[in-house]
Amino acid sequence: MTDISEDAAQKYRIPVIEQMVEVFALLERTPEGATIRDVVKAVRLSRTTVYRMLNTLSAYDFVHRSPAGSYTLGRRLLTLAAHVAPTVASYDLLAIAQPHLNKISELLGEGSKLTLPSGDNILVVASAQGHGQYALSATAGQRLPFHAGAAGKILLAFSLQEDIERRLTKLERFTNQTITDPKQMLEELAQIRKQNWARDMGEQMSGVHAIAAPVRDHQDTVIAAVSVPFVTGVDEKRVADIKQAVIAAAQSITSDIRSATPAAPAAGLATEKPAPKRSAQKTVANPKQR
Repeated sequence: MTDISEDAAQKYRIPVIEQMVEVFALLERTPEGATIRDVVKAVRLSRTTVYRMLNTLSAYDFVHRSPAGSYTLGRRLLTLAAHVAPTVASYDLLAIAQPHLNKISELLGEGSKLTLPSGDNILVVASAQGHGQYALSATAGQRLPFHAGAAGKILLAFSLQEDIERRLTKLERFTNQTITDPKQMLEELAQIRKQNWARDMGEQMSGVHAIAAPVRDHQDTVIAAVSVPFVTGVDEKRVADIKQAVIAAAQSITSDIRSATPAAPAAGLATEKPAPKRSAQKTVANPKQR
């Protein structure tokens, strides 16, 4: 078959699919959610047509409608992304990570998850359920804050400096343990970069702690975080066991990524390019280890 000319490629496009792609692009840019009015303005179609399009996509979980009526990208897209062929991406991150998540949850009896940066939030893209009596579960598709939680702090610590500064301008308080002071957060992030792991001390949800460690690509760039949440009150030996298992799992995923043949400089499913391993951010003071 001969190559299709550029004119022919333009001629044989399907308008409704192009409009759907525009909807996905809009929702990608607005992780907090877009209203029907926003979509109508973006794709320049009637409100009735947009409603029917969103209703159809929602039925197949390609978009999600909140109780307030705003739309975000749906979980079905995670399933599709997990099956991107290795010839398209340099490696299949979810396929590499899932066995390690399963292993860590089987070993600890706790739930585990893999998280990526996604706009102004972090996104859980894979998880494994724990079998312990008090195991906490995580679901792919959850969006969580950068500054409150072990995985978020890992991804924030290794973000570009300008992204760190921008995200520190608004630190929402979720619990009494949430770090809302930018100076204190900078100290926390410096400590995380130094020790290469993070701990959540109930900063996102009261009574829930977590340990997280970074996953790196061929260029030693942090592209994801492995984390295990657990209920507060466990002894420090148990915490040490969780930390050791999380760090080992993150290192194993990193090793498998580096063993894959890189086809391009893109970092798998990562949605933004984090900073290299070390940041130029100076530590204000020696922070208390978390």
